[in-house]
Amino acid sequence: MAQAASHLNFLRQMSWGHIALVVAIVVGCSLLIQLVRWIVRQTAEAAPAHRLAILRAAPIARLVITFGGLAAIIPILVEPTFEDVVALLATIGLALAFALKDYVSCLAAGVVTILENTYQPGDWIAFDGAYGEVKAIGARAVRIVTADDTEVSIPHAKIWSTTVANESGGRHSLLTVTHFYLAADHDGAAVNRALTEVAEASPYIQPNAPPTVAVAERPFGTHYRIKAYVAESRDQFAMVTDLTLRGKARLRELAVTFAQAPFAET
Repeated sequence: MAQAASHLNFLRQMSWGHIALVVAIVVGCSLLIQLVRWIVRQTAEAAPAHRLAILRAAPIARLVITFGGLAAIIPILVEPTFEDVVALLATIGLALAFALKDYVSCLAAGVVTILENTYQPGDWIAFDGAYGEVKAIGARAVRIVTADDTEVSIPHAKIWSTTVANESGGRHSLLTVTHFYLAADHDGAAVNRALTEVAEASPYIQPNAPPTVAVAERPFGTHYRIKAYVAESRDQFAMVTDLTLRGKARLRELAVTFAQAPFAET
């Protein structure tokens, strides 16, 4: 045991008593964590109104107990001399440098994000496959809430390798696109006028921002896109729904046939 410790000068020469004490502390901390987790769970179930707030105490307690256990174990393993403490801190610092390199990268990217104003709370961004409203910009990650009310946490370091699309750019308004697919044989000018009137009558449209209709021929028919700015970015999905339903009803009045996707032969 002493021979093994001699290779690590900052470690105390361990006896079986020291080892037993360390094991006892580890086992005791593990049992205490399980006990606290059970108490928190029972307390949360007994108070449904505050259930989530109470459950949050479990990981905090686990973290406190873990650090407390480490604080008790370190004096057992390390001789309380200045040189040994410096050697231990250097070893821990080296280990943390490798373990936390991604976290440090996130911190640096977060600073760059704030300084360059890549996005800010209230913006709607498409980031790493998720699209939603920015709720908070933390030290490590940005939290966005999608249209399905799902909170997504994306590390800032993603900006080094992933494109970020900011739909609103600090403004209340943003551009919405509503799609219609029609059979090719129809009066295009009449459809263009009808869709424009539908968009202009929307209660969600941004004033003084006239909508436009873009048209393109596809193999299966004609693709119409209503491009209109919504007055409030949070209403973008309500506006697309409104334009889709009223636009579809108006097109039916024109006796227009809607395109159908071709079916693959089996």
